[in-house]
Amino acid sequence: MSLPRVTLFTRDRCCLCHDARLALDRARAASPFDLAIVDLDRDAPAEKLAAYDAEVPVVELEGRKVMKYRVDEARLLRLLGLTAPPRRDDGSPPPASTG
Repeated sequence: MSLPRVTLFTRDRCCLCHDARLALDRARAASPFDLAIVDLDRDAPAEKLAAYDAEVPVVELEGRKVMKYRVDEARLLRLLGLTAPPRRDDGSPPPASTG
């Protein structure tokens, strides 16, 4: 079974990009995934540059954009399916939502 693929589109001198990389490293330490770092200005295909030029950093999961500007680590782990559902104090799962 292969690991999920996460791609970070970044660029030089981007403090949000630096923060995004640190957040991805923390998430990756919690549960592994393949991480590709793509410099938008040097290494990205033209269609990615056109799409993400004003949105860096951008995170894709399996080729689908899932975040821009900031990385929400908890959300990323949920998207990856790597976190367990919350449990009540007694250890049992919460009741199913009927909404």
